[in-house]
Amino acid sequence: MIILVLFAFLAGVITILSPCILPILPIVLSGSLTGDAKRPFGVIVGFIASFTFFTLFLASIVKATGVSADLLRTISVFIVLGFGISLLIPKAQVLMERLFTTLANRQSSTTQRTGFSGGIFLGISLGIVWAPCVGPILASIITLAIVSKVNFETFLITLAYSVGTAIPMLAVIWGGRSLLQKHPWFLRNSAKIQKIFGIFMIVTALAIFTNTDRKFQAFILEKFPLYGTNLTRFEDVPLVKDQLEKLEQKSDDDRKEGKTITDMFGGSVSAPDFIAGGQWFNSEPLSIKNLRGKVILVDFWTYTCINCIRTLPYLKAWHQKYSDKGLVIIGVHTPEFEFEKNPQNVEKAIKDFGIEYPVMQDNEYATWRVYANRYWPAKYFIDKNGKIRSSHFGEGAYDESEKMIQDLLAEAGSEVTDIAINNPLYQIGAKTPELYLGYERMGYLVESQRVSKNQYQMYAAPPSLPLHRFAFVGSWKIEKERAMPKKGASLSLHFEAKDVFLVMRSQASASKVRVLLNEKPVDQKIQGEDIKNGVVTVSDDRLYKLIRLSSSGSHVLTLEFLDDGIELYASTFG
Repeated sequence: MIILVLFAFLAGVITILSPCILPILPIVLSGSLTGDAKRPFGVIVGFIASFTFFTLFLASIVKATGVSADLLRTISVFIVLGFGISLLIPKAQVLMERLFTTLANRQSSTTQRTGFSGGIFLGISLGIVWAPCVGPILASIITLAIVSKVNFETFLITLAYSVGTAIPMLAVIWGGRSLLQKHPWFLRNSAKIQKIFGIFMIVTALAIFTNTDRKFQAFILEKFPLYGTNLTRFEDVPLVKDQLEKLEQKSDDDRKEGKTITDMFGGSVSAPDFIAGGQWFNSEPLSIKNLRGKVILVDFWTYTCINCIRTLPYLKAWHQKYSDKGLVIIGVHTPEFEFEKNPQNVEKAIKDFGIEYPVMQDNEYATWRVYANRYWPAKYFIDKNGKIRSSHFGEGAYDESEKMIQDLLAEAGSEVTDIAINNPLYQIGAKTPELYLGYERMGYLVESQRVSKNQYQMYAAPPSLPLHRFAFVGSWKIEKERAMPKKGASLSLHFEAKDVFLVMRSQASASKVRVLLNEKPVDQKIQGEDIKNGVVTVSDDRLYKLIRLSSSGSHVLTLEFLDDGIELYASTFG
């Protein structure tokens, strides 16, 4: 635990450098403009208490009271707005001081009115409205808090993060006060400076109210992806990961290291409830409790995963056969790549695949974590009492899965014995593993090439390309989860399979890629459904079907990029 407390503290200190601190800097700096020497401490104490408390207990408060978390954020926004108006209008400042004096139950001396108590209220509001850039440590704490697994250790780790964040905040406030007090120009113009910061605070409050602050953070992180990740990279060391696993294991008696829920308990564990990380599709939000009496099949998937896609026909067939018998299938869409978090992309995929059963987004991996899941696809079978009775990971075993559905429905009182089980078999001919093109999970690049991360580099064609390897040719930029070629570059894959798929997206409305097999243009007999006249047009963010052979074999696929702005993520085989 000491390791996590230390790293959480350091993560908090480094937060001052992150893009997520930028929207609230005017609020932090305003702490130096008014009040006595005690005011900065009030701001910091209020922030530490507020951020620690609401990080750990906000989910529980919302569940217990039904009060929206957005309501608390809105109240805090209006408090910040009030502080901004008080800096801009002297009469409003007097009213604000009297209000805080009354709330603090103190005598109305100027020092007390403008000091510690006023700072506390500003700090509390700051702790509620601030959305930090979440690294692995804070992400694990938030997940445990969401599922009500708060204990003394999670409290200390969250407190350490809050204190770490507060220290540079205090330095900023003190630095501002020192600058105002020591330089004559600032002293002469203090009233004007105060009004300027009042305007800044009002603008900040309005930005937070309209969620512009979060959009700004997302914009900065999108334009400068290494800005945020580099600051939290030190948390990804094995020592921290090991400690987080132990923390999650200790915080949840239903979890054992390296095992899923059904590995540990079979039918004796209650199914965790769904923690949506985005939108619901084809349904209003559902819960295990409200579905009591139904048989539930929870399917973890993501729309570019070919293994997931190949299970969809079976899931859709079971939905058609058994939904009126009491079966509820819920797809939990946990994204593998960043663009898969986009609700428009997910909605389009649901429509394209013809999925009619409910699907929820799990963008923060919260439901994935409470199920201790580790696979795409993964199916969990839940009985009428809300207990997990069985699970299956990956493809296959469709007859066994349908038999489990029938058994659970029969237990629930449905008559299903007359429904035949006759699922078609899908033969996978692939021997080449999934190939990731981003450097984070890249494993099969030809040995003669070395990646230069996050910058364009020229790659020369290797003298030979061994089986199950790939090679870049031309100018490429390799990032954490994607590879981006310049126009005229190419990619070669030496695979053994029957079918070839590639996850791609285009920064333009449409970009074209020429496809060759064994150095020859692909013809209609072997081209996948996304190829026309030997060219695939990349327009949507999805998995593209490139090659469909009559039988499995060893071949070299070459992609020639005819336009700029194409992004490649992973190639899979069937």
